Amino acid sequence: MEETVMARTAVVPVQDRAETAPHTDRDEADPLDAMAVAVDRAVHAWAANFTGGLAPTSLSAAFSDWAVHLASAPGKQAQLAGKAMRKWSRFGQYAMRCALARDGAEPCIEPLAQDKRFSAPDWQGWPFNIIHQSFLLQQQWWHNATTGVPGVSRHHADVVSFTMRQLLDTVSPANFMATNPEVLRRTMETGGENLVRGAQNAVEDWQRTVSGEPPEGTENFQPGEHVAVTPGKVVFRNRLIELIQYEPATETVHPEPVLIVPAWIMKYYILDLSPENSLVRYLTGQGFTVFMISWLNPTAEDRELGIDDYRTMGVGAALDAIGKIVPDTPVHATGYCLGGTLLSIAAAAMARDGDRRLKTVSLFAAQSDFEEAGELTLFVDESQIGFLEDMMWFQGTLKSGQMAGAFTLLRSNDLIWSRLVHSYMMGDRAPMSDLMAWNADATRMPARMHSEYLRQLFLNNDLAEGRFEVEGRPVALTDIRAPVFAVGTEHDHVAPWKSVFKVHLLTDADVTFLLASGGHNVGIVAAPGNPHASYRMLRTRERDGYLDPESWLERAKAQKGSWWPAWAKWLAGHSSRERAAPPPLGNPKAGLAPICDAPGTYVMQR
Repeated sequence: MEETVMARTAVVPVQDRAETAPHTDRDEADPLDAMAVAVDRAVHAWAANFTGGLAPTSLSAAFSDWAVHLASAPGKQAQLAGKAMRKWSRFGQYAMRCALARDGAEPCIEPLAQDKRFSAPDWQGWPFNIIHQSFLLQQQWWHNATTGVPGVSRHHADVVSFTMRQLLDTVSPANFMATNPEVLRRTMETGGENLVRGAQNAVEDWQRTVSGEPPEGTENFQPGEHVAVTPGKVVFRNRLIELIQYEPATETVHPEPVLIVPAWIMKYYILDLSPENSLVRYLTGQGFTVFMISWLNPTAEDRELGIDDYRTMGVGAALDAIGKIVPDTPVHATGYCLGGTLLSIAAAAMARDGDRRLKTVSLFAAQSDFEEAGELTLFVDESQIGFLEDMMWFQGTLKSGQMAGAFTLLRSNDLIWSRLVHSYMMGDRAPMSDLMAWNADATRMPARMHSEYLRQLFLNNDLAEGRFEVEGRPVALTDIRAPVFAVGTEHDHVAPWKSVFKVHLLTDADVTFLLASGGHNVGIVAAPGNPHASYRMLRTRERDGYLDPESWLERAKAQKGSWWPAWAKWLAGHSSRERAAPPPLGNPKAGLAPICDAPGTYVMQR
């Protein structure tokens, strides 16, 4: 099987990337062209094993751009020299005050609000106050050095600044036992027991990584046993999806069903975690008939599946099946993250073609305009995408760990260095949660689909600019007339809320926008009863004028609690007044007899 797959991948993608310049002396393509592409791809695929999928050419181009322009900017150089002198003078004065008073000296620099590395009281004592203040001053100087250099492209400046921040974080005094007072204090208090536990944790993590096992504690959150336990049946299956229909939890239901389209980069059960954190269970308890798409975890054999396959075999097939179970009834379609982007494409194509099966469209942390897509754009340029394409050509998919690595880098302090300190130095294991266990249960992505997503949506922004084609014709989100409910989250590093907010500019529909507290995942999984949850919500009708994000933020009042009830109320307000008896699970007469119990089989694929 593996030899067959490799033989196929060695031919088809090479033809796709062959040069298309006209030949003057003969009609057939030069075999040297195909060979050159094959060799380059093989080299890049090999190099990716050592770079974690990051393109060295992309990084070197960014640093070259920065270095050349900095070298030719004497004014910027003088500015940096002056800043360095002022910082060291300020630091020297601070060090003198600390030497005399030992404790209590006013710091010369404060860390950023989100930087909690030096917040413990231990860091304010001698000599650790000197150590961490010196580090923060250097970090600030390097930020000045990598930003504001005249002539450097914005993308290259962001890449250089991000890279230097990552490099500096590796040498943070918090990461070393000798310069971390919290670790030293714990070691003294436990007689070194924390270091023994930390070594055990490190060995266990290494063994699990080498053997391909999930992190310790995930065994307590198995789908179908501890999470993804809302009762239901798989009522439809094709090559790409299993469609789950959940059992009703009320005697009567709103006639219009809810279809949830999760992202294909993740397992669907983030929306059906533990019973107390399950959006699906909450919706069924509010009298909604809920359908959920569970995506296939693709392998190399699925390399040629593209975005349009996900649209037709995913959203389209699910709507067809629902139409046979709940006939002649429009659907409340809901998409999360990439699933929301896919739903936007499908909804625009349906509206263009006169398909009126969507009652409403709800988009959770989903972008349609990728012009300001946050720090993920650091990993998206022509060089980086070409490198990833060559890597995926060899593998057939983008592996789950390779994508997870990019997300981890965006929050390296929390997801890498903080874990290193607490697990391996302090000897503390962070307790596993249902959300953490789900996060470790990632999926792969087919090569063609991910290439199309990165190029057409992320790099070229074709969907927002009217160039994305469905069935040979462009689609426009302005064709969507169904009411839209869009959710952004305040601290989203994957889909920044101001980018999600651009749905107001892309549609002519009635838009209700909700800004939830938290991040990309925690902000969405915000069940009632969460004491830290809050949200803002405001409706913008088609005839209303445009509000920019800052003006919207001023006008939308903050409300405490989960946003789920507000969304359920919105869905109910756009549903028929009279409730009906729940529909049957599946429809055997239409060829949709229940196949198996939820959560199905695709979610179990590794």
